[in-house]
Parts: sequence; structure tokens; C-alpha cells
Amino acid sequence: MVTGDGAYIKKINRSLILQNIIEHGYISRAELSKMTGLNKATISVQVVDLLDEKLVCETQQEHNVVGRRPIMLSINGEAGYVLGIDLDYEQIKCRISDLQGNMVFTETIQCDTEDYDKSLKMLIKLIQKYKKKYADSHYGLVQTIIGIHGTVNNDETIFFVPKLQWHNKHLKSDLEKVLDMDISIENNANLSSFAERVYKHHHSNNLLTLILSSGIGAGIMIDGKLHKGYDGYAGEMGHMVISPDGGKCRCGNHGCWELYAAEPVVFSSLADKLRKPSCNLGDLKQLMAENNPAAHEVMKTYIKHVSVGLNNIINLYNPEMLVINSELLKLYPNAVEELEGYLTSSVSSYREIVLSDLGRNASVMGACALAIQNFLEVPEIVFIEED
Repeated sequence: MVTGDGAYIKKINRSLILQNIIEHGYISRAELSKMTGLNKATISVQVVDLLDEKLVCETQQEHNVVGRRPIMLSINGEAGYVLGIDLDYEQIKCRISDLQGNMVFTETIQCDTEDYDKSLKMLIKLIQKYKKKYADSHYGLVQTIIGIHGTVNNDETIFFVPKLQWHNKHLKSDLEKVLDMDISIENNANLSSFAERVYKHHHSNNLLTLILSSGIGAGIMIDGKLHKGYDGYAGEMGHMVISPDGGKCRCGNHGCWELYAAEPVVFSSLADKLRKPSCNLGDLKQLMAENNPAAHEVMKTYIKHVSVGLNNIINLYNPEMLVINSELLKLYPNAVEELEGYLTSSVSSYREIVLSDLGRNASVMGACALAIQNFLEVPEIVFIEED
């Protein structure tokens, strides 16, 4: 039996009220009482506190029915702001969101260094700029969450970033020493999976997001919670071995899935077929639009290799929703149907496979959503994606 003093119960009630206001966007006190099961007096006391703290605001609803128009409560989006950063190889993507989850500003900055100290200085300068820009709001910039394309320990230290060759970096503490604000570090695939649930697939408690880009990573949600594993490294799907006698991977093993189903193998295969020195996403997009047979052949092989890993993932995790974030698969007509054609095992079970609509924005969207959830101290958060 869970027990607690008055302050603890009040905190739980506050969290429940905020969560319902966030989920519904606009809601009356009477509706809050009905949704939460709390009596009207408790709702009234809590709402007074939230209004005093500038976390919620009141709006009189427009309607044509005779009688008093209900006063609706909503999160005060302008009370504070959050910053999501996707720290990738050669570029840094930033997104500012208000407390309602709406995008306020976004920019992508090119980064021409792999040096940790130089990158640290660049991040400090960026965060200081945003902190100053939104300082006039009631709470200012309340939190920054940075998505890392590598393994992040459960204590938020960085274990390894392959592309940047960073080992055992304490980015969180290095930033907080200078910035005097709340910083959090998370794996980019975890943030992407969180974004898919918050903005798109609200009712999928067992959701797995697979990111197929220059490498392969996955964010796993089990019973509505991010699954990180013992150290925090769960989701490194690109390094499961699918061909023991295959080529050597940078991780030290041979025949890793990443060698067959990441973007670089598609571009190199296409370049070989066309006898060109190199190919990129733009080249593939143009060739697919022209219905080029070499491009179609390469993509068919790619999809077959993707399906091998998918089969393993489905058997391991039995996901309700499997979201694939891939710019390549979006170029191929009926990619999901062709993938599912290879998933013929009688023991494989999943509800649905879809391609992500969030694309390369998923990580920063997840970072902002998680920062808002942390600041408002609610157990769950749901936003409707803006157009």
C-alpha cells in the first residue's frame, strides 16, 4: 500500500491535473474534476496555485448556447521555453519549443570539427544565445536536452560516439559548469522514439523506432517507458551480426547488420553500378524519380537486407508499433509492403510497421518534449504535432 503525507498527495494531484490540461489542450475545471476523479474543491485550490505560478492561463470559450460561457484552462506556453539539440556529425540541429510543445524557432548549424573541446565551446555559445533570447519569459529557458549519436551511460556521461571518436566524455557536467542551467544528455534514437509516441502514436505503449541513416540505432519503449538496458546502451541494433563471415565492422565484429542496411552501402553500391566515384541521397532521389533500373535494383537488395534485421527485432521485442525513420525508404514506392513480404515467419508478431513522418526532426522534437515533461513533473505527455 502506497502512503504519503499531505504534500506528497498534493504533488500527485498537481501532476494529474497538469497532465490532463496538456493532453486536452483546453479543459474546464468541471471537466478536470470528471477526468481526474478529484473533487471540485481540490481542483479549485490546485488551479489557483498554477495560475499564480503562471503555468496555466484562462480563456473564455466561444459558443452560441445561451448561458455562461465556460472558462477553459490551458498550459501557458509563453511562461518558459525548452531547447532540444541534435548533435550529429558535421551539423548541430536546434529547436526551441514553448511549454505547449509548439515549435518557436529552429536552425541547423554546420560543424566543421570533431574535436571535443571545440564542439563544447560551440555548444556553450549556442545555449548562451538562446538563454539570453528567452530570458524575459517568466521561467526563461528551463532545460536543454542534447541528443547524442552514440552510447550514453545511465548517468548521462557519453561512453562512445563513433563518428566523432569521442570516448568517456562528461558533456553534461562540462556544460553545467559554465552555463548554470539544467542540461540533460540522451541517445538520439531514444529521443526519436519518445517523439514518435508523444506526437504521433499516443496509444502505442510498446513502440520501437528504428533509425536507418549513416548508421543504425533504435529507441525502445516498453509499457510506455524508454528501455535503456543495464548500462544505457540498449538499441544498438546496427551491430547485431547477420552474417558471421561478413566484412569487418568498426565495432570489432564481422557481418554486422549496419554493413548491409545503413545508407552508405546503398550509395556505394549505386556508385559501383553507375561507375561513378560517389553517390548521395540527392542522386538516388533523382534516379528513383526517373525510374532508373540500377537504382531500383540497389533499393530492392537494400530492402531485403533491412528485412533480415527487422525479423530479428520483431522476434526479440514483439513490438505493437514499429516506426522506421529512413529517408531512403521514403523514396521507394510501397517500401513497407515489400518489407512485410519478407516477414513470413509464423512466430513473428507485430501490429503495424510505418515510416516516420518526423524524419530528421524526430530527435530534437523528442528532446523538447522530454524537457517539458521534466519541467512540469508529469509522468506522461501527449502533444498533437503542428503542421
